[in-house]
Amino acid sequence: MLFGLAMLAMLALPGMATSGAANAQVSVGISVGFAPPELPVYEQPICPGEGYIWTPGYWAWDGDDYYWVPGTWVEAPQPGYLWTPAYWGWGGSAFIFHEGYWGQQVGFYGGINYGFGYSGRGYEGGRWDGGRFFYNRSVNNVNVTVIHNVYETRVVNNYNVTRVSYNGGNGGINGRATAAEEAAARERHVGEVQGQRQQVEAARANRELRASANHGKPPVAATPRAGSFNGGVAAREGGNYNPPNRGANNNGANNNGANNAEHNNVRPNAEANAARNNTTFSHAKDIPAANRPDRPNTGNAKTDQKYQQQQQKLYQQQQQDHQKMQQKQDQDHQRIEQQKSNDARKQQVEQKHQQQTQQMEQKHTQQQQKMEQKQQPKQPKPQPQKSQPQPRPTGEKPH
Repeated sequence: MLFGLAMLAMLALPGMATSGAANAQVSVGISVGFAPPELPVYEQPICPGEGYIWTPGYWAWDGDDYYWVPGTWVEAPQPGYLWTPAYWGWGGSAFIFHEGYWGQQVGFYGGINYGFGYSGRGYEGGRWDGGRFFYNRSVNNVNVTVIHNVYETRVVNNYNVTRVSYNGGNGGINGRATAAEEAAARERHVGEVQGQRQQVEAARANRELRASANHGKPPVAATPRAGSFNGGVAAREGGNYNPPNRGANNNGANNNGANNAEHNNVRPNAEANAARNNTTFSHAKDIPAANRPDRPNTGNAKTDQKYQQQQQKLYQQQQQDHQKMQQKQDQDHQRIEQQKSNDARKQQVEQKHQQQTQQMEQKHTQQQQKMEQKQQPKQPKPQPQKSQPQPRPTGEKPH
């Protein structure tokens, strides 16, 4: 089936949290100053076997450029689990990446119409029944001679037909999470399984999947199985990609963010982090995760590697601080709900959470500033100027 073309037809295709179990709101990933490309149009590979669930492709960010992570079939981590796709959302000063997750209910994914059962709300590509997954043939490419647990339900798309890949901001999807979608994000869920992580790493390493190289039309848009590009299908139609001109090359021939950043000394991740640090948050779960540090560029490869290791260590430490506080605050919320605390007690807890969150953010900001100062290139010491002999007055004899 063809995402995009199928949406325009009668079918109207519907609708990186960390791995492991989690009970809190799904975590938020990196942020970028400009929007991702439109979603490409591509065919869905045939389902490889029973128990596989379709996970749609999406645009990810590697610190320099958007790159396409091909859609693929993935075995659910356990019966009854469904996939909530990742999405980009405007956060007021940048586009924030919200990572996907597995859970018993499909949560909010920005209202993005990814096709193949994901029309922006929920998932209508199939359902679990008695420990087996049944596929809706109207939106999935299934070989019925191999997989017999199928049904066919025509899906009416109540959303505007669009290939926009982000929520909010200029030109984005205008949609907010429902109470049920928010509840789904708070329920127990798990992040990407190993095959999905391998899919992301393979996509990141493939330069042809960068938007600056394929101009929104990836050569591998979907694969039959996660973690392998064998048998992958190319996009039929690409999406618009209009990155800002960040480089010295103004002829439009090269929009590679990495090269442009080097020429203009642009540090997009540091700038996005600075904007984030200027915002006040009341809870740890409200804080967009910081971007990974910009790659050092001192001109010395060994020094760059050393600095990058130091930055990565601090980044991981701060992510752990964030997760621990988020879990503690969620436990506090659960406790006051179970105890049916009065409004005064709830307000007291909220004030404590706000103070904890602000103190953590201040600590993290100071740590980042200290490391940036430490890694600043050392300025050469000024050489002392040699004193010049003073001219003698006219007529004065030397001693």
